[in-house]
Amino acid sequence: MTKAEIKDIRALGQKKFRDERGLFVVEGEKLVEEALRSGFEIVHLYRTEDIGEETMGRISQLTHPSPALAVVRQPKPVPPVISPGELVLALDGVRDPGNLGTIVRIADWFGIRQILASEDTVELYNPKVVQATMGAVFRVRVHYCELARVLSGLTGHLPVFGTFLGGDDIYAASLPVGGILVMGSEANGISPEVAATVTRKLFIPPFPPDARTGESLNVAVATAIACSEFRRRQL
Repeated sequence: MTKAEIKDIRALGQKKFRDERGLFVVEGEKLVEEALRSGFEIVHLYRTEDIGEETMGRISQLTHPSPALAVVRQPKPVPPVISPGELVLALDGVRDPGNLGTIVRIADWFGIRQILASEDTVELYNPKVVQATMGAVFRVRVHYCELARVLSGLTGHLPVFGTFLGGDDIYAASLPVGGILVMGSEANGISPEVAATVTRKLFIPPFPPDARTGESLNVAVATAIACSEFRRRQL
């Protein structure tokens, strides 16, 4: 492997170069296997047994390099098409890579195939996001968009739910099979512009209801609870 190749792979740790080249890096034997099965275009595949530990250490973004690394082409963006009865997540300003990766993994677990994301949500192909998805990045489509505008165009056709401290108890609320479920940022919750498109506010209550607790749940944890409750109603 040449110095130029090593430099090019290392550069993919930065969003600027991922965007310019339309590529991203996948590391770890499990994630590389997922990539190979996914139908995504694998541009390069490297294994420690072929290039050596030193070289793998130079191209890896991980503290402890894994035995396999792949450079993968990003799929071309497509506009979201939401089917009747489909449950879709919408993320408003989720900036923590670990949270986004976990949410993509949660969506995959609960059979949610599309996520709408505000333009200030962390990038899907950030290495930390990719690692946190545990392969779900290849099965869940994330559409970056002007979220408030897109949701306002959907409110006449689909229910738009959002999680708020002042919402209806999610366990007592009537929930349909499908719709849009909006989750807000870690620090600020759902923005006023996006909140204006929400047609039904939901609340995940603590237990017992009058218990003294923290101010809110982690956004990924809250997403898992909400998705589980929506899906439970279908059983």
